[in-house]
Amino acid sequence: MDIRKVKKLIELLEESGVAEIEIKEGEESVRISRHGSAPMTTYVSAPSPAPVAAAPAAPVAIAAPAAAPAPVAAAPSADSAVTAPMVGTYYSSPAPGAKVFVELGSEVKVGQTLCIIEAMKMMNQIESDRAGKVVSILVKNGDPVEFGQPLFIIE
Repeated sequence: MDIRKVKKLIELLEESGVAEIEIKEGEESVRISRHGSAPMTTYVSAPSPAPVAAAPAAPVAIAAPAAAPAPVAAAPSADSAVTAPMVGTYYSSPAPGAKVFVELGSEVKVGQTLCIIEAMKMMNQIESDRAGKVVSILVKNGDPVEFGQPLFIIE
């Protein structure tokens, strides 16, 4: 298998957020899995037992990562919850060791930065769309978040 194809597969894996992908083409197979933040690539070339008539490439097997449920203190109401506008990694501060954007009990204004969601190596500031008091923070620093997942309760 061409190294350019392997590199392209790694890029697709990183962009999609999928944890693992395996592709077989004839005698060759490639399995790429991501454990933690560094991707791990395994390349295997199996010996051919006997010549076989040309067959279409095997289907791609994709295993989705197991998502850990976010801790929920109370069921957020739709009008008081601030939800994630994208899939990514939640960060409560602009840098490791820096002061967090908001804490429980913080008073926030419209447009104030609540957190950062990292998506595809881009840091996206998430701003409050309402003024009020932060009564619940539903995710922890470094947790993966899904689109539409409640992050904060602001009343």
